[in-house]
Amino acid sequence: MGTFSVTIGVGDLAGRQFSELEAMADTGATTTVIPASVLRGLGIRPTKKQVFEYADGREVELDMAPATVRVEGRETITWVIFGEEGAGALLGAYTLEGVFLGVDPYNQRLTPVHGVLK
Repeated sequence: MGTFSVTIGVGDLAGRQFSELEAMADTGATTTVIPASVLRGLGIRPTKKQVFEYADGREVELDMAPATVRVEGRETITWVIFGEEGAGALLGAYTLEGVFLGVDPYNQRLTPVHGVLK
């Protein structure tokens, strides 16, 4: 599957401050990752820690907080990880589900999806 980047906005819960950045659409990542300096610059502080597993099997405990994320004109409150500087941002599956967008890897774009109540 190919990877591609999209422009997202991340903001505080009140929706008063937003920063735009490029994030790799990554359905293999559970949670959206934003550089810690961006989150702190928006006044967002960690509210919990969670253990995550990297592709190589290593486990790491990372800081998280709720934030507002905008993607292609859609907005949701979602959990974000305080990422390492220089590592780049990832748009994870949890956020994609919150804004009802799916990944079309062939055309390298996001597509609207319906919620499922089956």
